[in-house]
Parts: sequence; C-alpha cells; structure tokens
Amino acid sequence: MNFTEVAVIGGGPAGMSAAAAAAKAGAKVVVFDRNDKVGGQLIKQTHRFFGSEKEYAGERGLNIAKILEKDLGSSRITVKTKATVLGVYEDGVITYSEDGKYDRLTAESIIIATGASEKQALFEGNDLPGVYGAGAVQTLMNLYGVLPGRRVLMVGAGNIGLIVSYQLLQAGAKVEAIVEASPKIGGYLVHASKLRRYGVPILTGKSIKSVIGDDEVKGAIIADVNEDFNFIDGTEQRLDVDTVLLATGLSPLNELIVNIGCKQRYIPELGGMVALRDDNMQTSVKGVYVAGDVASIEEASSAILEGIIAGTSAALQMGFISQASEEDREQAVERLNALRAGETGAKIREGIKKAVTERKYRDVV
Repeated sequence: MNFTEVAVIGGGPAGMSAAAAAAKAGAKVVVFDRNDKVGGQLIKQTHRFFGSEKEYAGERGLNIAKILEKDLGSSRITVKTKATVLGVYEDGVITYSEDGKYDRLTAESIIIATGASEKQALFEGNDLPGVYGAGAVQTLMNLYGVLPGRRVLMVGAGNIGLIVSYQLLQAGAKVEAIVEASPKIGGYLVHASKLRRYGVPILTGKSIKSVIGDDEVKGAIIADVNEDFNFIDGTEQRLDVDTVLLATGLSPLNELIVNIGCKQRYIPELGGMVALRDDNMQTSVKGVYVAGDVASIEEASSAILEGIIAGTSAALQMGFISQASEEDREQAVERLNALRAGETGAKIREGIKKAVTERKYRDVV
C-alpha cells in the first residue's frame, strides 16, 4: 500500500492551495482529482475576480487556475487526475479508482476539498431537457463551446446567475429574464448593472412556477412570491424560452466527511451540512481537515485562503516546524478575516461562529 504524509482530496482552488502550502512546509503530498485536470470551477470561469491583489484581483478564473497549478510543481507533490476517491477511513486509509483501477493509500493527514454541487429547484417540468444548472451551462459554453439554447430564463440572481447570464449574452443567446425569489439581488451590483445595460430584466420577488413542454422546454411560467416564498395566485406570467437555468445555490459535497465520521451541523449560512472544525480547519477527527466550498459556500478567494490554512496547519501538526509556514498561516487568517469583514460578510461570519470550535492547532501537536 502506498503512503503519503498529506493527502488532498479535490484539485480546485482550496485543494491546490492546501497541497502547495503543506509541501512548502516540508510534507510529502498526494492530490486526488476525478477530472482530467486540476483547477476545479476556476478552469471555466472567464470573468475577472474582485478583491485585493493578493487574491488575484483583475485575473480571470482560468488564469488563476494556471497560477495555482504551477505551485503544484514541487517534487514533494504527486498529482493524480482521473482519480476518484471512493472512501476515507479513520485509520488514514483512502480507497480510490484511478483510470478504472482500484487502489489504496494511507496518509497521516487528510484534507477534504471536494467542493459543492448545484442545488435543484422543485417545480413542474424541472426534469425536461432544456433545464440545466447554471454551472453545468458554464462548463458547456466555456470548456466545450456548446450553447445550450437561444432564449433563456435564469432562476437566481446571485453571482453565478448574473455572471453566467452575461456570458450567455456574449455567446449570442438572449436572456429573456432573471427571476429572484428574494426581494433583492444577491450578487454584486456591478454584474447586475452590466446586464441591465443590455436590457435584461432582473425581476425580484418572483420565481419559476412551471415549465411548459412535453419533450423539451417550450416556455416557462413565473409568478410573484410572498414573504414566505409561496406563489401569489393571479400573478402568473408566461415567458417564451427554450432553456431554463437554475442558479439556486450550492450544497457542500460532504459524502467523504460523513464516511470518515466527522461531526457535522446544518448551518444554512454556510450552505447546508458542514463539518465542525477548529480555527485551523481541522475537523472532529484528528488529522482530517476541510477547506473550500465543502466547508462553507464562498468565493474562490476564500477557498484559496482556507486551503493555505489547512495545508500549513496539517504540516505543522505533523512536526514540520517552519517559521515561514507559520507566518503564511497567520497572513492567510488575516486576509480571510478581511474578506469576510463588512456587511457583505455578515452571513458567513454568523455561520462560522456556529461551525468553529475553540481548539487551536498548538493544542493538538
């Protein structure tokens, strides 16, 4: 059986950053990713990022993926792509399938950075061809050059819904409307402003009630919702669309967290069921860490910083004492707190209070 000091499950922004940080501290690392290449959601994100220069402000997501991938060039890091982790166990055993072959590996520390999946919305006709998750359509367009439809209804006005709507316009589709059940837009206003300049209506307090069609999408019925998000009779409106996209949120991919027995809690502010952890991203199972969307649904910049915290903390706990790594960890904590500051970060801060225990990494070395 193979052995590594740190195993990182997931090659997105959190996983790549965790692997690079652990290797920098001196640990031997193996990264697992089920896709053909690392990068996670970044490889299909063509928009420029916000934030500070340290969080790659002004860079496009696909370019950030390339930057982070270069950091995996350390001789201490082995990257396994097309490798799906099947199970993780408290004795450090990881089972996985690589190129269709079953194998096992043991690790002293495990960092779970599996990301999130798109939430489905319940309405009549939601299983018809032509109903997609917004992230899936971003993959179709930006990785494979496939336009899913010509006349689109977007459900959800968070950042994903707004960004993908703009990319649809750039690809030649018409976005008939964006509907948002909440009374206000959830995404950045800069994204909403670009869409409004193109004449795309963003309708708050409305949601999709049903899809019209037998074998494919022929139209959609939207309606007003009340403060309890129930439809208001008599407000129905038909839209002639051939595609309905759902940007209705993400759920942490927590199957491996359940598998290994980490304590969890349902925290809506963080996206659903998440692992309880200390301020170093270590879960209730010693030596098992989380980072990125599997820990809390946030932006990629937060995932990168959580990865640095998890990677350095795992290495430090194993005895790889490095002043540079301790400084990297502290700087990542400061930058993460800055990202979560202000009114926009209030919900995440509330969720973090519910998820983080008081244990420090120095208490478990």
